[in-house]
Amino acid sequence: MAGFPEPQPGVLYLTEGGQETELMYKHGHKLPEFAMYPLLDDQRAVADLTAMYTRYLEVAAAHGFVALMGGLDYRASPDWAAKLGISRDGLAEFQLRSIEFLRDVARPFERQISKILFVGIVGPRGDAYGQNRTITVDEAEEYHGVQIATLRKAGVDLVGAMTFNNIAEGVGVARAAARAGLPLSLSFMVDRAGRLLTGPSLEDAIGAVDEQAGDARPDFYGINCSHPLEFEPALTAGPWLQRLRCLRPNASPAEKQALCQIGHLEAGDPESLGAHMAALARRLTHVDVWGGCCGTWDDHLGAIAQQLRPLKA
Repeated sequence: MAGFPEPQPGVLYLTEGGQETELMYKHGHKLPEFAMYPLLDDQRAVADLTAMYTRYLEVAAAHGFVALMGGLDYRASPDWAAKLGISRDGLAEFQLRSIEFLRDVARPFERQISKILFVGIVGPRGDAYGQNRTITVDEAEEYHGVQIATLRKAGVDLVGAMTFNNIAEGVGVARAAARAGLPLSLSFMVDRAGRLLTGPSLEDAIGAVDEQAGDARPDFYGINCSHPLEFEPALTAGPWLQRLRCLRPNASPAEKQALCQIGHLEAGDPESLGAHMAALARRLTHVDVWGGCCGTWDDHLGAIAQQLRPLKA
């Protein structure tokens, strides 16, 4: 199985920000079931998506980051597609189109950015804000294996599992990625107490997934869909922190469950968010994958990149 590149001095990765909130609240697009990939059939939406990703790539180029480019396919799994009336074959076609769209947008930047890598985004089977305690490891491996098998055909460089909240599902998606021969980043959400909504601490969740997945364990872990004021209590000292390599914060410290239903964009303060992330970079010197989640896009990514680049030069 090909792994994701090990951390290298001076090399930083920049992901995209919160595509869904940007599209809904800045551009007025409807996202039934929070799914982005159906927008590929809407010319106006494709123009907005192209402009969004172009601004993100301009930030990566300006600050010398490797672009770790994903999106569109967070809801591209069978249960969510079925709610939209999309067949398994239709879903696979949308997945391939999603990755090809990213490649097309990135092509003009191939000489401006040292490396551009492509990520297939995998979301949980159920509601990210629910507990989904009933899913088993085997069920999760079988379910997520459908999406990940298509990502292998698409030739992605990384599977990015995001907003996961359940240890068993994390183990299952890790096994599915390993079976497909693809590297995996597994990102959890945490609450203000530094715990997953299902109860365990971030440290315990990472340790449990690593132990249960064995040789199939994720290449690295991350945190997404939480503001630094929320997730900082989870960053307890210990060797386990070395497994945490990716931070993708929300723009606002507002309650995360409300951010996708609030009816407007909660953009917070990009400069303040950049300062928060720079403080974390000084503490967690091994973290090299940075980006954003709900409410963030090029302003926030630019503020983060501008403050991080001098620290890693």
